[in-house]
Amino acid sequence: MVIGAAPVVLTASEAGVLTLTLNRPEVLNGLTDEVLDAVAAGCHDAAADAAVRVVVITGAGRGFCSGQDLRGGFEAGDADIRGHLHEHYVPMIRAIRDLEKPVIASVNGVAAGAGMSLALAADFRVAGESATFIQAFVRIGLVPDAGSSYFLPRLVGTAKALELAMLGETIDSAEALRLGLVHRVVPDEDLSHATHDLAARLARGPRSAGLIKQLINQSLDHDLSSQLAREEEAQVLAAESDDFTAGVAGFISKRAPEFTGH
Repeated sequence: MVIGAAPVVLTASEAGVLTLTLNRPEVLNGLTDEVLDAVAAGCHDAAADAAVRVVVITGAGRGFCSGQDLRGGFEAGDADIRGHLHEHYVPMIRAIRDLEKPVIASVNGVAAGAGMSLALAADFRVAGESATFIQAFVRIGLVPDAGSSYFLPRLVGTAKALELAMLGETIDSAEALRLGLVHRVVPDEDLSHATHDLAARLARGPRSAGLIKQLINQSLDHDLSSQLAREEEAQVLAAESDDFTAGVAGFISKRAPEFTGH
């Protein structure tokens, strides 16, 4: 690493929101092992810090993330693909999904290949009007990874997921919104403000928000009986929280409760 070089992922924390900014704008924030590990570390830090209520992931410059940086020795037959995925991509995606706090992807510009996977792994996606999404893997003879083959069909259905993954066509923000890939599209100049508003709203939420995230994620792989049992477990935890006490008191007094996340 060059001494004095800027971090590949910038971190900033304010009012309960931890922002992780991919910081390789000269290559549209192409992913390297260092970037992947830094995002995973940021999510682990957020999990351990009670002051952090929400995580935002975005990109510096004019792109969210162009996917894997192929300049780092990824020529065909000359890379340990399995090891690379297992040691760097899987831990990052797991850190995002296992984090018991909301994660927002603030998508500015292109989200391609594993960059699109990164966006799909988040719980919310807010996109600027110029944002584009590309399942670019097929363009270089690869298959979707970093969770795309899991998240994509669950968001848009099997048929559309096959189309996007096998054709690798670029879709714009309006089409992404229509398909349900993103939650909101705003003018590019309003992206930061819109993301901040959503993050602030989530940061004011109760302890149960993280439990809701876990339940919804688990429901994709469990039958009804298993999910009912998990609801019981989560509801017991939620009912033991200070936020439940505050919520009931607010309901009775007809005042908005002030949740602390505990």
